[in-house]
Amino acid sequence: MRALVVDDSRPIRRIESDILQELGFETGVAVNGKDAMTQLDALESLPEVILVDWNMPEMDGLEFIRTLRRNKRYAGVVVVMVTTETETDQMLRALSAGADEYLMKPFQKEGLVDKLRLVGVVQ
Repeated sequence: MRALVVDDSRPIRRIESDILQELGFETGVAVNGKDAMTQLDALESLPEVILVDWNMPEMDGLEFIRTLRRNKRYAGVVVVMVTTETETDQMLRALSAGADEYLMKPFQKEGLVDKLRLVGVVQ
């Protein structure tokens, strides 16, 4: 199984990657949405899940999700928005843009695992 962590914070990328690797994922990282799209476009085998932050330079998470969802190639990739944005309307914007689930930072490992179970990428 493969995953991609998209976040401009190095510590968050490490935390999320470590959790995913414990769950058996081969994990890649990107520093923003633009970097993530460049990496995804170059891959033959897509990740099953992408964890993406909202607030990033160059291409934020919301724009990344919208860009991803416009391309049929990525229709089967599960996207979880992991962000400090806690407003209900922000969550609705992310879900409307194509996020499959939404997790607010800070989070506990169990919270992330529960979201991954909810979207069906882990047992």
